[in-house]
Amino acid sequence: MQKDLNTVPFVSVENMMRLVLDIGIETCIAQIAECIEDDFRRWPQFDKTPRVASHSREGVIELMPTSDGIDYGFKYVNGHPKNMKEGLQTVTAFGLLASVDTGYPVLLSEMTILTALRTAATSAVATKYLARKDARTLALIGNGAQSEFQALGLKRICGIDTVRLYDIDPAATRKCVENLAGSGLTVVSCRSPEEAIQGADVVTTCTADKQYATILTDNMVGAGLHINGIGGDCPGKTEIHRDILLRSDIFVEYPEQTRIEGDIQQLDDDYPVKELWQVITGAVEGRKDDRAITLFDGVGFAIEDFSALRWLRSALIGSTRFTQLDMIADPDDPRDLFGMVQREKERMA
Repeated sequence: MQKDLNTVPFVSVENMMRLVLDIGIETCIAQIAECIEDDFRRWPQFDKTPRVASHSREGVIELMPTSDGIDYGFKYVNGHPKNMKEGLQTVTAFGLLASVDTGYPVLLSEMTILTALRTAATSAVATKYLARKDARTLALIGNGAQSEFQALGLKRICGIDTVRLYDIDPAATRKCVENLAGSGLTVVSCRSPEEAIQGADVVTTCTADKQYATILTDNMVGAGLHINGIGGDCPGKTEIHRDILLRSDIFVEYPEQTRIEGDIQQLDDDYPVKELWQVITGAVEGRKDDRAITLFDGVGFAIEDFSALRWLRSALIGSTRFTQLDMIADPDDPRDLFGMVQREKERMA
């Protein structure tokens, strides 16, 4: 894919959309999920740190870095709930992979679409390991930009065949119903979160408001349910009532980050949680029995984005869905960067 060290493959939004359509949305999610599982199995190899966040009244801007000692990756991402009212995306992102050996970047990509795919893949991986094996019905609370990806990911990887939708904005639910037409899913519009959860085996909450909120209340959650709480992503933002947390077996990506940003910020700092990577490796128990309530408090972690970028690099092999960017200075003498600039002046004359 990379023709030389001095140009960097770049995947634009247009090329990402075309690549995803070439492969198929569900297939992309399934392949990214495999990469996430593979990387979670080698979790100790990675550098790990909570993301670097810059919070404001309007939203948050974050950097998410990690490395496995061979490749280095980071994602830039924002979360601005007020953007939707202005006709803008709530979340935008781009990311980069680089060689640890040289420090040279080897891939630059949009990650707004790629983040939606990897978030769906992560929810599906968590559901695969934590939900009851006979789970077939998903309640999707919050029908915004993530919703269709979530539904299709759980359909492909977990066998979900029915989706019950609710959003405070009926237009978002109508959008989701239209987009999922022909997907093979039975799609049901609901008038309240309580109605959506009726008969559900899995609940995914995916809301964007930057505030303490209670999307799920204690009386709504019965035995045997699996919950993906993927909307919480910053201090001061929650979706799930504290009493539900206290009744659930809680699973997280990276506790040091989730305790700051996730629903478990409502609990004591030493409240016991389990890490998803340890469930995947078999080091700790996942679901205890069919009556247990399992909760994946997913906030998104850098290793998942690393997995998505690693998948993208492989997916581009043999593809034309990228362009080469002239990003790396290449003087004839590595010590003579100034001279390279001066020679360019002569060529411009």
